[in-house]
Amino acid sequence: MSFTQLQQPFARFDAYNANDPNREISAEKTYPKEVLYAERMTKKLNDYAPDAPEYMQLAVRCQHIGRWEIARDAYPMDRAGYLVWRSQLKIHHTKVAGPILRDLGYDEETISKVKALLLKKQLGQNPDTQLIEDVICLVFVEFYLDDFIKKHSEEKMIDILKKTLKKISSRGIEEALKIEMTDDVRDLVLKAASV
Repeated sequence: MSFTQLQQPFARFDAYNANDPNREISAEKTYPKEVLYAERMTKKLNDYAPDAPEYMQLAVRCQHIGRWEIARDAYPMDRAGYLVWRSQLKIHHTKVAGPILRDLGYDEETISKVKALLLKKQLGQNPDTQLIEDVICLVFVEFYLDDFIKKHSEEKMIDILKKTLKKISSRGIEEALKIEMTDDVRDLVLKAASV
């Protein structure tokens, strides 16, 4: 599989995500939030698992496709509401990605594999699901954790990080600890890992 083969689906996913009204700045350039996230996911996968199969590349690129279309505040602002929101998002991502892939001529087996990864089926049992979860966690640690910590108490952050560490593989944890972090962030990660 070459990058050229992935250009068309990536372009279609990115075109969809370009409608995201939320913006984020990186290297002095403004992006639709989910376009930037998708690019970061692809780069992280290529660094972490450069031989990942095409269906994994596709799933990673569309992992948050259309995320802004289901607002978090449409659900109760508690743990139960958060879990329902996340479940609905996963289903939504499959409903957006599936037709795009079908329109590009992908076979049903590939589409099913992408959808299963977006739904995070068999986490902890399926190596493909574990790989996508590792990539998600590594992107979170590298690009989003620092800002996230500023919005929550230390107690809540340790709880969130404990849950994140349970989802990531031992190799993923090793890679996460290599990521450049502020001392405050590293301290919290180490506290969560030791609890």
